[in-house]
Amino acid sequence: MPAPIRLRELIRTIRTARTQAEEREMIQKECAAIRSSFREEDNTYRCRNVAKLLYMHMLGYPAHFGQLECLKLIASQKFTDKRIGYLGAMLLLDERQDVHLLMTNCIKNDLNHSTQYVQGLALCTLGCMGSSEMCRDLAGEVEKLLKTSNSYLRKKAALCAVHVIRKVPELMEMFLPATKNLLNEKNHGVLHTSVVLLTEMCERSPDMLAHFRKLVPQLVRILKNLIMSGYSPEHDVSGISDPFLQVRILRLLRILGRNDDDSSEAMNDILAQVATNTETSKNVGNAILYETVLTIMDIKSESGLRVLAINILGRFLLNNDKNIRYVALTSLLKTVQTDHNAVQRHRSTIVDCLKDLDVSIKRRAMELSFALVNGNNVRGMMKELLYFLDSCEPEFKADCASGIFLAAEKYAPSKRWHIDTIMRVLTTAGSYVRDDAVPNLIQLITNSVEMHAYTVQRLYKAILGDYSQQPLVQVASWCIGEYGDLLVSGQCEEEEPIQVTEDEVLDILESVLISNMSASVTRGYALTAIMKLSTRFTCTVNRIKKVVSIYGSSIDVELQQRAVEYNALFKKYDHMRPALLERMPVMEKVTTNGPTEIVQTNGETEPAVLETKPPPSGLQPPSQANDLLDLLGGSDITPVIPTAPTSKPAGGELLDLLGDLNLTGSPVSAPAPQIAQPPFLLDGLSSQPLFNDISTGIPSITAYNKNGLKIDFTFERSNTNPSVTVITIQASNSTELDMTDFVFQAAVPKTFQLQLLSPSSSVIPAFNSGTITQVIKVLNPQKQQLRMRIKLTYNHKGSAMQDLAEVNNFPPQSWQ
Repeated sequence: MPAPIRLRELIRTIRTARTQAEEREMIQKECAAIRSSFREEDNTYRCRNVAKLLYMHMLGYPAHFGQLECLKLIASQKFTDKRIGYLGAMLLLDERQDVHLLMTNCIKNDLNHSTQYVQGLALCTLGCMGSSEMCRDLAGEVEKLLKTSNSYLRKKAALCAVHVIRKVPELMEMFLPATKNLLNEKNHGVLHTSVVLLTEMCERSPDMLAHFRKLVPQLVRILKNLIMSGYSPEHDVSGISDPFLQVRILRLLRILGRNDDDSSEAMNDILAQVATNTETSKNVGNAILYETVLTIMDIKSESGLRVLAINILGRFLLNNDKNIRYVALTSLLKTVQTDHNAVQRHRSTIVDCLKDLDVSIKRRAMELSFALVNGNNVRGMMKELLYFLDSCEPEFKADCASGIFLAAEKYAPSKRWHIDTIMRVLTTAGSYVRDDAVPNLIQLITNSVEMHAYTVQRLYKAILGDYSQQPLVQVASWCIGEYGDLLVSGQCEEEEPIQVTEDEVLDILESVLISNMSASVTRGYALTAIMKLSTRFTCTVNRIKKVVSIYGSSIDVELQQRAVEYNALFKKYDHMRPALLERMPVMEKVTTNGPTEIVQTNGETEPAVLETKPPPSGLQPPSQANDLLDLLGGSDITPVIPTAPTSKPAGGELLDLLGDLNLTGSPVSAPAPQIAQPPFLLDGLSSQPLFNDISTGIPSITAYNKNGLKIDFTFERSNTNPSVTVITIQASNSTELDMTDFVFQAAVPKTFQLQLLSPSSSVIPAFNSGTITQVIKVLNPQKQQLRMRIKLTYNHKGSAMQDLAEVNNFPPQSWQ
């Protein structure tokens, strides 16, 4: 048989192919020749054939038929054969295939080989694709090589030990004695790999973390030597001595100093030296500074050091490299909650990033700008953000408008400024605002009694000839219908009043009704506004009657129904019309929070406190109870027991919420007008402690963990009734933005009774910086296994989120 072509010739031939089909034909022809050679057990050219096969594998063609040939090469005594064999094993084999177990003995023999390069090949292969079985069998040899004096082998053995620990964590202690000595090595390669090994062990074992904290002074000494050492051609990168090792040491120091005062104190000085002495003109220095900043922020560092770190990030914002600016903005966003005042110093630079051409930088700058808003700078920041809203891309408008709404509601210096700001957003980006923007603004206007004339005049002028921003038109229609008499009378004191007649007002509303840009909801607002004006205007009642009667035959069913009902008011109940259409009273905002709410102050010296009126003793806010019945939807399910009766019928939206819990019972058309409270809700709570001491042994569970939202359940047993389990939920948020309007609902089978108490808040802070707690009481008289369905609703990044989940993993101690 003729000698096969060399790898170089194969590469040259494949590169001459002009089409994909021609390349495939060449590969298939060569694969056939390689198979024939393998069948004939041709040892002479096996190495060459496997090398060609690996090249084909890199091009994406199947090469699995060469796996056994790789094992034969590994068993060869020639170094060139072993090198190709081990390379093939790393590329063609993995732990999912049983073939890899056949090479365990070969690797063991090679780890004990007299040639360091053969030992190095075996260590590389084991560290790349060794399975847990192989790692258990060969861990002893790896540990022996960690203690050798050969630096070449020690660094490879350290990396192989990292892989062994990942696959078999219980073998970690085997490497403990050898790992301590690695830091005494002068060779930078060994130092680097030893730091990687230490980092892996500390991340995987709290015991190892506590044990290695005493190495902090030694690590600090190594880092200091790197900083103070002169020029070394072997390790120099852009004028900095071994930046890769510096970065690895800084990461390890971050892990060791986290939540430990002594370790943090020991590394404060060296971190300050790194931060002040590192050259920033090259990217290498910026990488080291970034790791230094992360370490400073993660350990218990001094306040001056934290300010220094934030100033470094502020300098990054001025860098021409977009990646560095993005990294700086992301890091500042993570630290703004803990070091707000230090970040505030860089506010102007952050705002300038809103004008950046890069959309990712622009988004991070927008999120950080909203995090910096407080009562002291709200006017200036809102001015910049409104300017950004005018010019930003459409994908930013929804999030930006939502952020402006929340900031204005929290920090508005006056009601007029609040109304002007919201109207400016609606005028600029009305089509992008959240669904609740319209009712929220209407509520704000209604409650600002002294601003009614000013607001209706501003809205009237805003929609003259422009109906493109539907939310703005809806608010304007509502206000004109409510306060049209103030508009016509010209009672505005805040700005120069305009002269408007009743007919001109009706012309605007009729234009809204017939405009092609008006949505069905907007037309409903306009028709209702016209109807309200029948009691506020005196000269145009007949015209209003005519308009209303016309829409009695509209093809829009909603509009037709409104018009027919309004016509009936005119014809049959005209004496009741003034009372029915009188002005709306001041609205009280319904919140799902408890009696008090902690307000995020963003660095203000005097935190604001919201006072909310407690609900009447016999009543529960209807929205909670109704939403809950919509969630449950059937008489065979025990809903949350409210503190008051509710009369809303069970909704069908989620009728099958508990469908697989084997619940029985026939549905009813409407629930009873009042839900009786079971005895356990009130019995003895004032005279005995609520929880019992033996409950501390009940393990907690994670009931939900998705999209950054995590819900944990902890359990206690009530002293007043052994059949009562008291569950405390803790909701945390690991994303970079707060989750607002959070509502937790639950349902259990009919053999249980359940009561939800008020939550501690409705806002879950970002970055796990706080939690919401809420107590659930479950009565389980039959000691059955506890099962529960939960429904979660909240707003995040300007979108309304909703999810359902089932919790079936309650610990037996919680219900037995």
